[in-house]
Amino acid sequence: MSPVAENNKWVKVGEKGIGPGPRSSHAMTVAGNKVYCFGGELKPTIPIDNDLYVFDLETQEWSIANATGDAPFPCFGVCMVTIGSTIYVYGGRDASRKYNGLYSYETLTNEWKMLSPPEEGLPGRSYHSMVADDRKVYVFGGVSAKGRLNTLDAYDVVDRKWVQYPSAGEACKGRGAPGLAVVEGKIWVLFGFDGNELDDIHCFDLASGEWTAVETSGEIPEARSVFSAVSCGKHVVIYGGEEEPHELMHMGAGRFSRDVYKLDTETLVWEKVKLVEGTKEEEKPSPRGWCAFAVAVKDGREGLLVHGGNCPTNERLDDMVFFGF
Repeated sequence: MSPVAENNKWVKVGEKGIGPGPRSSHAMTVAGNKVYCFGGELKPTIPIDNDLYVFDLETQEWSIANATGDAPFPCFGVCMVTIGSTIYVYGGRDASRKYNGLYSYETLTNEWKMLSPPEEGLPGRSYHSMVADDRKVYVFGGVSAKGRLNTLDAYDVVDRKWVQYPSAGEACKGRGAPGLAVVEGKIWVLFGFDGNELDDIHCFDLASGEWTAVETSGEIPEARSVFSAVSCGKHVVIYGGEEEPHELMHMGAGRFSRDVYKLDTETLVWEKVKLVEGTKEEEKPSPRGWCAFAVAVKDGREGLLVHGGNCPTNERLDDMVFFGF
């Protein structure tokens, strides 16, 4: 068993069973006391498999879901979220730039269903970002066959249809791999990549239907993409990411971060999160990006759970770490 999680401390999570192994550009979400992991690559642009890996947060054991139905094909640059007992998986592509549509996976019956093919629903993409509330799955940005996008759409799981929101406008460039969070009725878009690492923030008010370019202060993080971003109360918490791309772009490993920051969405002040006093260097996770992440509850504490990713040596990681809020 791993040590009990503490606030502002990284804990390496013990793992047993058949897990995803080393990979990056994959996705992760939590339903109940289980973590679900899908997609990814071991070598750049070559998807590994379309197995759905399940991690039990209590037994700390991995298994592969005995899934039925119509599953997404093997892909990378994919996203997944949970509403109730249902997981929603959208996007991602294979080596030939074929894109997945929107799928659901019902955790109570272990059944996959295709809800919306890319040729009929939202245009296919990869390296987009996705969040959910209790009714809608929100999708922002990503890289499509026609380039990088700056659109915000949502799939209404009750009405079973896509909803398109107003354009973010020219001030918000099309981008891949931004941070995305929903906080108190607002969608927050943070940073991303448009050929360069971006440092801007934009906010969409779901009630008014208006976009705002957001100016922040405090310990502002460097521009970045492919990082972990989740909401915690009124805060957006981010970890890691690529601050400077490699000259080979996706084929190489750029300069990665290992720091945690939080943004107060009311005061618009950033704070670099200080780890508990006495934290040793070897207790900190490796700098990384392109990892899978989700909010999870471990040992009674809520925090950020991160699996795998790419590191400065361009090797894919297979560890799982937890940061208690």
